[in-house]
Amino acid sequence: MGRAFSSGLPLALAMLGATARAEHVVAPKASLLDITARRAELKANRNPRVTEAVQHLDSCVALPAVPAPTGRMLIPHHYLSGSHGPVNPEEAKITHTYNEFERRISAGMNQFVANGSHAEADCAQQQIDTWAQAATLLDYDPKESSQAWFQVEWTLSSVAIAESVLVNDPALNQPILQRDIAWMNKVAHRTVDFDKASNQRNNHHYWRGLAATAVGVVSSDDDLFTFGLNTFREAVNEIDANGAFPQEMARHERAIHYQEFALQPLIPIAEFAERQHIDLDAYKSPTGKTIADAVAFLGRAVANPSIVKQYASEDQMVESNARDFYSFADFYLHRFGINSTTQQLANGMTAPSYASRIGGNTTVLAAPTQLSTAATTNTSANTR
Repeated sequence: MGRAFSSGLPLALAMLGATARAEHVVAPKASLLDITARRAELKANRNPRVTEAVQHLDSCVALPAVPAPTGRMLIPHHYLSGSHGPVNPEEAKITHTYNEFERRISAGMNQFVANGSHAEADCAQQQIDTWAQAATLLDYDPKESSQAWFQVEWTLSSVAIAESVLVNDPALNQPILQRDIAWMNKVAHRTVDFDKASNQRNNHHYWRGLAATAVGVVSSDDDLFTFGLNTFREAVNEIDANGAFPQEMARHERAIHYQEFALQPLIPIAEFAERQHIDLDAYKSPTGKTIADAVAFLGRAVANPSIVKQYASEDQMVESNARDFYSFADFYLHRFGINSTTQQLANGMTAPSYASRIGGNTTVLAAPTQLSTAATTNTSANTR
C-alpha cells in the first residue's frame, strides 16, 4: 500500500531494532471504534453518564464555521518558562481557532456516531475541506515555533480521527473526501519527517504517533501506520519498574498530569491497531511491561499523589476534574472493564469526558453502557 497520497522515499522506521516492524492497513474504513456496534450499544444504554453525554452533545450544524488560518504558523510557548509552571496567556489567544475547529468537526462526527445524521457528517466534512483547501497545518518549522509543531500534531489527530468515522457515511461527496484525506496525508508526512529528525521521545512523539496512525488508516498508508504503531511500542519500552513514563515524571508539579497526557494518544493508537487485527495492548517491553502498567500507575498516583515524590518533590497539580483527564479511560474501560488495574480510575469517573484531540465526546464514543460508574467533570482547556 505504502504512501497513497504523497511521493518520495518510504519513511524510515524511527524505532530501535527490537521494536521496528512493518504493519499493514487491511481495513481503511475501520475507525478506532466499530460505529454500527456502538450505535447498538447506545440504543441499549443503561449508564446515566452516557445518557448525560448524549443529551449534551454539541452540533456541528449549530456551531459557527471556523475560517482556516493562513500564513506562517507562529505560536508562543505554552509555558512562560521551560516545560512547567505558569502558562502563557498569549498562546491561548492564537490556539483558540484550532480548538474551535476541533470542537466543530468532533461535534459533527459525534452526532453521526450517535444518530447517523448525514447533515452533521457533511457539516464536519465541509469544515475539514475549508482547512484542506487553505493548506492549513503545513506552513511551520519546529525550530522557529515548537508550539506550532505541537499544535499540528494535536489538530491532525483530531481531524484524522474524525475523518476515520466520517468516511463511513456513503452520502459524503467522494471527491471532497479524497481531497481532504490527501491533505491530511501530506500534513502527517511533514510532521513525522520533523519527528524523525528530532530526539523528542516524550508525549509529543506519542501524539505524532497517533496522528500518523489515524491518517495511515484513512489513507491506506502503511508507512504512517507502521510509524504510529511502533511509536506505541517505543512508549511501552519507556515504562519504568513502577509503571511511570520517566520523561513525564520530569515535569515537576505536573508529573501526574503528563502521565495521563501521555496515555491520551497511546490508548487510541491501540484501538486503531485492534481494528486492524493487531493486539498492541499485549505488547511487552524488554522488562515485561505493558500499557496496563502505565494505566495502573496513573490510577495509584491520582489516589495517592505522594507516590510521585520519588520523581518530583513538588505538590502535584493533578487536575483530575479536567474535562479530558479520563478521556482515554473511556476506550480502555470499554475494552477491559473495571478490574484491579482500572478500579482507581473508574472511581473518579462520574461525569462525561471530552477531548477533541481523541474524538471529542469520548463517553459517547466508548464508555461502557451497562455501568453506572465512569468519567469525570472537567473544566480545563484542551491545551498543553
